[in-house]
Amino acid sequence: MEELAEVYARSLFEVAREHARLDELREQLGQFADALQANRELAVFFFSPYFSTKEKQDGLERILDGADEVFLNFLKLLIENHRMPVIFRTRQQFEHMWERENQLLPVDITSAIELDQATTESLGRRIGERAGRKVRLAAHVDPDILGGIVLRVGNSILDASIRNRLEQLRRHVAQGAS
Repeated sequence: MEELAEVYARSLFEVAREHARLDELREQLGQFADALQANRELAVFFFSPYFSTKEKQDGLERILDGADEVFLNFLKLLIENHRMPVIFRTRQQFEHMWERENQLLPVDITSAIELDQATTESLGRRIGERAGRKVRLAAHVDPDILGGIVLRVGNSILDASIRNRLEQLRRHVAQGAS
């Protein structure tokens, strides 16, 4: 059985694709979910059973003045079905569908020190060329890896960090001592 959030995400995604508004609806869904996460009072209002469906839908129209009609109807449906709390998982599912649609490959680069932008972009571009896909690039700094880099490309990890090499050496020495 499909997860509830996936059902809602798929519905919104299909309608967005049909109306050629995938990027616009992705952006609005993200902004709305971020606003709920950042503002506790707003989240309480939309998630609480103490407020009626009508109050929530009226509030929604006031705060989302100018929002896409499809998106507004989607949120009204969530409110009507008392499913607003699935908005965060729905956003994640929608994001995954959007990435597949746009053939985006997530690439995370972790290094011990901050890499210059040209190096990071060059790595991302080369990975994208080899994979034949567009790359969504993210760079992180983690001093605990000591040196080298850790690349996460989709679900694969290439750990070329000094920390990993030291750990492998430690295991090799430990095996030799037994």
